[in-house]
Amino acid sequence: MIRLITVIVLFVSSMVSAQSQYETGMQKAFDLWGQGKNSEASAMFERIAAAEKDNWIPNYYVALINTIDAFQTKDKEKVNALLTKAQDAQDLATLVSPDNPELMVMQAMIHTAWIAYDPMTNGMKLSATVKQIYAKAKQTAPDNPRVVFCSAEFDMGGAAYFGQDTTPMCAEIERSLTLFANFKAETPFYPSWGLDRAQQKAEECKK
Repeated sequence: MIRLITVIVLFVSSMVSAQSQYETGMQKAFDLWGQGKNSEASAMFERIAAAEKDNWIPNYYVALINTIDAFQTKDKEKVNALLTKAQDAQDLATLVSPDNPELMVMQAMIHTAWIAYDPMTNGMKLSATVKQIYAKAKQTAPDNPRVVFCSAEFDMGGAAYFGQDTTPMCAEIERSLTLFANFKAETPFYPSWGLDRAQQKAEECKK
């Protein structure tokens, strides 16, 4: 019995230690990202993902960092490298957590980055796919603030491009503000971004 208890204690201790290492590593990766060291942060999240094979969150942040960086460059080789890394991480995360609305938003963002890089080539090819992804995400999680906001922001971009009325999208962006205010993260490090951008877009709608 004493031996069994010792085994249980050792097992629990190792679990606590593993959790602590995960949390420490994640916090360090976020700190690097906050310092503008995006490549280092991405590499840190990749290492965590390799150790946490049943956890979709580290790979989610690999995809997010690289996709955001891709939006900020027009260099073809850089865009291709960043979005390839983002897609690889996205695919791994989706294997762990299929039908995850946060990952649906992430996939839509990767496609949108390709569209933003080359609208003439990729707009026709990917716009319908992005709309389908957001439609599925809204069915899966209709009150997820990132689903509501990012879908509306994408539709607004298309409406503005074609000179269409953006009032319905503005209403959805306004609704997302309430959803952000009421949003509760499911686990530590669960995605929580988007409020500041939603507020910015809501202000633009009022002009």
